[in-house]
Amino acid sequence: MIILYLIYLVFLSYLALSVFYLAVFAVAGRFGRADDRYQPGQVRDFGKIGVLIPAYKEDAVIVDSVRANLAQGYPADRFELIVIADSFQPHTLELLATLPIRVIEVSFEVSTVSKAINAALAQIPDHQYDILVVSDADNHMATDFLSRINTAFSQGWKAVQGHRVAKNTETSVAVLDAISEEINNYIFRKGSRALGLASSIIGSGMAFDPVLMKRGMASLHTMGGYDKELEMNIVLSGHKIGYLEDAFVYDEKVAQQAVFENQRTRWIAAQWQFLKFYFRRGVTELVNGRMASAFKVIQALVLPRVILLGVLLACTLLGLLSADSTFLILPLTSLLLLVFSLIIAVPGYLWKRVTMREVMLIPVLMLRFARAIFNIRKAFKSFMHTPHTSTPDKPTDTVRMS
Repeated sequence: MIILYLIYLVFLSYLALSVFYLAVFAVAGRFGRADDRYQPGQVRDFGKIGVLIPAYKEDAVIVDSVRANLAQGYPADRFELIVIADSFQPHTLELLATLPIRVIEVSFEVSTVSKAINAALAQIPDHQYDILVVSDADNHMATDFLSRINTAFSQGWKAVQGHRVAKNTETSVAVLDAISEEINNYIFRKGSRALGLASSIIGSGMAFDPVLMKRGMASLHTMGGYDKELEMNIVLSGHKIGYLEDAFVYDEKVAQQAVFENQRTRWIAAQWQFLKFYFRRGVTELVNGRMASAFKVIQALVLPRVILLGVLLACTLLGLLSADSTFLILPLTSLLLLVFSLIIAVPGYLWKRVTMREVMLIPVLMLRFARAIFNIRKAFKSFMHTPHTSTPDKPTDTVRMS
């Protein structure tokens, strides 16, 4: 009985430390600064930018996305869109051939984003571009996105993450997914930079020095989490990753519960695989005082917030039945601190979209997340693609209101 008591106390302590971690970074994200230094009209040196767009069966959105992303306020001869086309329909390839872009066709027995990107990188000489940007097939870059990226690199950055936000909030699932994205932006990107650590990258809306990116992509282990490994490899090489809060990329959020569960299954599997390969290295980095890389592993040890919220709620209810006040005070305090942390990390424009319908959906998504955990073996065997559809155009004015 004493052993069970100690195990449960250790578990509650782990939950409390996870919440404390999130709270510190949420507060830092709310009151800290990002790395934006862009001033329109001041840039005279326009680096050559290649925009990699890995796309697997994205016939429904790729042409519209390409047309939207060609409308950059950046000199047309200084950037090139590179669609990495995996398993496209012939008519889609014909349409893409009519546009002023580069198409690299790829095919794999088991398709992944990392394979597609590495196949494209193998065809791109190191010095063909000064900067390589990665964008999802559904992403629409704001018209000043590449200009802001170029400014950051002219100031010495070798790796930066832009501000990815939702371009669709037509369903309750999409609203909550958009909120989750912005919480990540505050905690793991802006918060990290405010505390002097490297920003996390997301998988799109990010930019790298070509040589640094190739080295970071050279040896990957996970099926669907190449961005976590790339981030770790960049930090291990001694480089920080900047965060550009005003460099917007508009991203389609999942709109249906089944798609949400599928996507989270892939993410949880990637997080598990990342810990499997990098936990020991993270401990070594921590022992040697290299906190920038150690924190990347610590970050992966934190439970997903939806699960953390549900577990803390269950532990609090259990604590009400316990005779030991520790079993109530610790989870209840952690639960309140977690809720506070999440509230301050949600920007004002998204609060306007929250109704009772979204609140009532949270327990349902908790259950979906729990199911995703039990299905992670699927993600170990094959890449679980998140399908995209045509969505409303980017809500630029709304997003810029924080």
